[in-house]
Amino acid sequence: MPVSQFSRPHSQPVSGRTLWFAGIAMLLALLLSSAAFFLPDAQLPWLVLVNALLVLHGVINKGRISGLIRYIAMQLVFTVVLYLAIHGGNQVGQGLLAVARIFLAVVPGWWLTHSVSGEAIGELLSKFMPSKWAFVAVASLNLLPFMMNEAREIYQLQLLRGARIAPKQLLNPRNWSELCYCVLFPLLVQLLKLAQQTAIAARARHFGHKLRRTHWRLARSKHDHK
Repeated sequence: MPVSQFSRPHSQPVSGRTLWFAGIAMLLALLLSSAAFFLPDAQLPWLVLVNALLVLHGVINKGRISGLIRYIAMQLVFTVVLYLAIHGGNQVGQGLLAVARIFLAVVPGWWLTHSVSGEAIGELLSKFMPSKWAFVAVASLNLLPFMMNEAREIYQLQLLRGARIAPKQLLNPRNWSELCYCVLFPLLVQLLKLAQQTAIAARARHFGHKLRRTHWRLARSKHDHK
């Protein structure tokens, strides 16, 4: 039996049910992240409970929580040191509360990236904004885990070279400039390089040549007919 050259789509359009779930998840993540900053302190325990359920659901979906914990731990160290240096030990509690609110604001976004596919987010965003902007937004979300790995590798390499950026050394604000030169600036260079590579890959796939979104189709192999 002859095989058609374009008999099966490699990337099917996103179903309506998936789009509805993506829309509800994005709206929920936006509301919860905003609530982390605007809710009174007395109502934060309810928000903690909701975020705990999101974390549980994200872990069930094979989300890795280790990067999230490391980020909050670093944020906690920097915030406590700043409050100690500026206000002394009297207002450390306010610094801990600020870190808790940041954590509650980050968790919904982490859950969203592990619960909704990038294709669904891109399909939904393209209905409300130009497709190029939607592509940039989805690409940025998908590249976050990669950039976290890059940041960790750069940090570990600089530690091996003798940079004074160990957690205990960062308690001294004088070493923060070394963290910028050794980690943040190289990470920025990697971001710019990755952005250029993403743009080249998009142009190579003729992204933006069609006003209506298209889906790549591959030829069906003989093995698929068996």
